Amino acid sequence: MLPMPVADLNAISEELGRTGAHVHVLWQTPESLVFVARGRPYRSEFHINPGDETMTMLRGEMKLHYRTPEGEEDVAVVREGCTIYTAAGIPHSPRFPPDAYLLVSERMRRGGEIDRFQWYCPSCDAFLHEETFVVDDYAKDPVSKAYANFFDSEEHRTCGKCGHVAPRP
Repeated sequence: MLPMPVADLNAISEELGRTGAHVHVLWQTPESLVFVARGRPYRSEFHINPGDETMTMLRGEMKLHYRTPEGEEDVAVVREGCTIYTAAGIPHSPRFPPDAYLLVSERMRRGGEIDRFQWYCPSCDAFLHEETFVVDDYAKDPVSKAYANFFDSEEHRTCGKCGHVAPRP
């Protein structure tokens, strides 16, 4: 049985800032996953999580870009001390600076569930590319792996509709 962990969120945020790491997993159990994330200035993809999640801004402000059921992009602003609920299946992109920190709580993935990461053309909004992962351990940082696969390929970053090439960070 997992002991009742107490996490010093300020100390964890400071550690992330000092080390440059993006994620600090507080705990992973069969039913829950909780982690602190530091902002990534280059974040542009939309993550599609197979489960619900809540996000609470510990420090700073986040612009949570998301895609509506009609496929339109919209933005919710989440200020420091505020929280937002994101239902399973909603494409969302948490965008906040590297000196801002976010507490994320969600359930662990069930066997075979797939996380999806999608990019859209910054010029014409056409679909560009999708990366998929089975996430069995969030400490492996699947977001960074998705980004590496996307940004390392000019083909993935080139729009088939308008020809625009999404820039590398």
